[in-house]
Amino acid sequence: MLIPSLRHRGPAPRRRPRAARALSVTVGLLALASTALAATPAPAADASGPPVPVSWRVDLSGTGADDVNVRYASGALRVRDGSVSPASLGRDRGYASAVLETHHVDRPVNRVAVDLDATVPDAAGVEVDVRGRAADGTWTEWRRAAAGAPAELPRDVVEVQARLTLWNAEGEPTAAVRGLTLTADDTGSAPEASAPATRAAAFSARVYATREGLVGHTTANGHVIQANDHFVALPSRRALSPAGSGQYSVQVCGPARCETAPVWDVGPWNTHDDHWNPSAQREQWKDLPQGLPEAQAAHEDGYNGGRDEFGRQVANPAGIDLADGTFYNVGLNDNGYVTVTYLWTEGGGDTRAFPTWGSDVSVRQQATTTSTGVATLPGPTTVRVRCQVHGEPVTYDGYSNDAWSYLPDYGGYVSNIFIDVADAWLPDVPTC
Repeated sequence: MLIPSLRHRGPAPRRRPRAARALSVTVGLLALASTALAATPAPAADASGPPVPVSWRVDLSGTGADDVNVRYASGALRVRDGSVSPASLGRDRGYASAVLETHHVDRPVNRVAVDLDATVPDAAGVEVDVRGRAADGTWTEWRRAAAGAPAELPRDVVEVQARLTLWNAEGEPTAAVRGLTLTADDTGSAPEASAPATRAAAFSARVYATREGLVGHTTANGHVIQANDHFVALPSRRALSPAGSGQYSVQVCGPARCETAPVWDVGPWNTHDDHWNPSAQREQWKDLPQGLPEAQAAHEDGYNGGRDEFGRQVANPAGIDLADGTFYNVGLNDNGYVTVTYLWTEGGGDTRAFPTWGSDVSVRQQATTTSTGVATLPGPTTVRVRCQVHGEPVTYDGYSNDAWSYLPDYGGYVSNIFIDVADAWLPDVPTC
């Protein structure tokens, strides 16, 4: 994770004025094209009836960089090493995750059903999560889907992605997943996406934070923890970013300063406690108020008998784990409360909207042109900016700027040279 300078290096460089003609600006494009999967074409919908659902079978054989501890052999996905578990949970249970190829659908959908072909022994488990990407490039959270219980997405999407999570007890037979078929349709109930300028800003809550440490261990998205690392763990896979991605990030504000960090691990305590969501939308613990982690309620009020979802006695009220670099950077010397803003959500906090210019402008995981691309702005648009940092200088047509803005709708940074305002450093936008 880039550690941005908190002061400007020299006089503020000028931002390039808005072009008078259409320009194609490419600062390292993110390839958004999905690999073609074996799809079952949907028959043409009758104009007088509802749209016909579209189905496709997902390719399980193409394991890649976003996958964790999985192996594909004899026509099935399995846990590779039964001793591997997410670092933040520290449980003696085999864990594996496969982030599958994104599939483009030819019309907006908001509900995805799954048909799983798998053998699951008693000591093993398989979960299927689904998310979607809207036409504007923003991702929904992951939502669990099971036979007879489709994933309901909060808005219409034009791309669908599935993720398989496998568990097994060490030394016991692992689950074998032979096939996965997804069927998507439109319920007609998803709210229309509001313009970026009018959306509510991200939800914030005061949460007890613990230091994760565990250098050398592996996180739930496959990242090997480094000394002075910068990331967080949250107790739900709904907001787990793929490896190297900041698609789901938080702003953590401690005694000294704030830092924006990606969600790369699952924990502490729970794995289905998305406490940042409204009560009715929480995956578990729907009788708890928004912003209250189950571990805090268990520790302070004896909720659930004082235990987490695995039956363990909760020893502290932690709702977030911080990697060492993030922990000390925000000013913590011991575990304690911090203010966390969940930057992909809506419902609290503060953002400002700004116009952009240029086309094919990359949104990056960090404030550098060489970091992983997370989205592309295809043309002039309006973006919500949460905060800004000083990063790698970007030069275009003789103009240079080292300021970058964090866009919560995309989970990454864009160079301020492509923000269509007069100042290099955006007015009234705080430092990340």
